[in-house]
This record gives sequence, C-alpha cells and structure tokens, in this order.
Amino acid sequence: MPVFPEEPEIHESLPGPGVPFPRESDAQALHAPATGGAPATAPTTTVAAPAPVPGPRPAPRSPAPPRAARPGPPLIPKPGPAPRRPAPAAPQVEVQRIAATPAQAVERADDAVDLLLDSGRDPGQILVLTVGGAHPWQQHELSFGEERYWAQLAEGGDVFYADAALNRPVRREVVVLVVNGGPAARAAEAYTKALGHATTLLVVCGDAGPAATGAAGAAPGRPLKA
Repeated sequence: MPVFPEEPEIHESLPGPGVPFPRESDAQALHAPATGGAPATAPTTTVAAPAPVPGPRPAPRSPAPPRAARPGPPLIPKPGPAPRRPAPAAPQVEVQRIAATPAQAVERADDAVDLLLDSGRDPGQILVLTVGGAHPWQQHELSFGEERYWAQLAEGGDVFYADAALNRPVRREVVVLVVNGGPAARAAEAYTKALGHATTLLVVCGDAGPAATGAAGAAPGRPLKA
C-alpha cells in the first residue's frame, strides 16, 4: 500500500495591514459550495450624503417696483355753456359846441366846416343837418332835382346838407348840427338823431341837447377841436 505524503495544513491567515477584515457573511460565502444558480452579487454599500455646511442665510428678495401706469387717452372735459361775452360798447362820439343864436347858426356852421376841411377832413366825411330852414347849399343842390340831390349822398364825395329830420341810414364821421330855428323839442330830437348819424364827432352850432362841460370857454364860431 502506497504511502502518500501528508498534505500540509492550510491555516487561514489574518488580513494584512490596509486590507479590511472580512465580515462573517463574506466568510460564509467563501466556504459555501458553488452551485449552478446565478452568481452571488457583491453587497452594495450605501454612501451617506455629506451634511450641508452651515453658512449665512440668503437675504430676502426685495419686492419688485410697482409698474408705471400706462398712459391712457387724455380726459376731454365735457363742453359747458360758453361764457357770455359782453356786447361791444358803442364808439364814443365826441360832442363840441359853438355858441350861436338861431340867426348866427348857419354862419357858425360854415366856419366849422371850413375849419374841419383845413384840418384834413375829407369832404365825404362831413354831414350838415339844419333844424330850421334848409341850408343855402341844400337849396342849391335841390335845384337840380331830388334824384341828383340824393345821388350825391350815395356817392359820398362831398359835404352833404340835409334836414335834421333825415330818415335815411346815413353814417359819417363828423355831423354838424345847425340850430337855426324851430321849437326846443325839435332841437332836442334833432340832437339825438344827429348823434346816431355821427361816428366820431358831433359839432352843435346853437342850443340843443344837454350842455357840454367846458363849452363856455370856446371861441365863438370855432369848434373846440378840428
């Protein structure tokens, strides 16, 4: 009978430095016989996440600035009642007086007309009205017929002589009122109508209408102003 040499006994060695000591489950797996099943999987090791490092807290977010209001269409105020405008004042007519008796009124009026023309007044800007009898120039013009007489008024190129009761719509810058007779009531009415015909100046030769302040100092036969 053959003699076999004695097999050396194999002892489990301890792990060396740097080698992790096997767990008991690992040892059992090493000594367990291999079978035809699925190979044993290595155990998974769960690594814990590192703890967060404490630091300064983030500052709270500042609120967003309010949005600017979008410009909308301008508000159009509702039209209200239009303010009433005062009526334009009528132009002020200056009144000049020349002291004269009814017998002197025509002569004083002729002097006044000459003075107005010499001062630069246009003849078509002057109207002469008589309260009493017709002016000699009016009588002269009427001798050519009334049609020709009234045509001169429409043309407006020369001094026009007429009765103070003139009802035609005549407007001239200067009116010379000749108080050469008639009752005081007629003279007062003629004064009012003469004011309506004048646009700038009324020259009164004689006594008619309210007395003008300062007229007493005027030189006889000449108006206060040209």
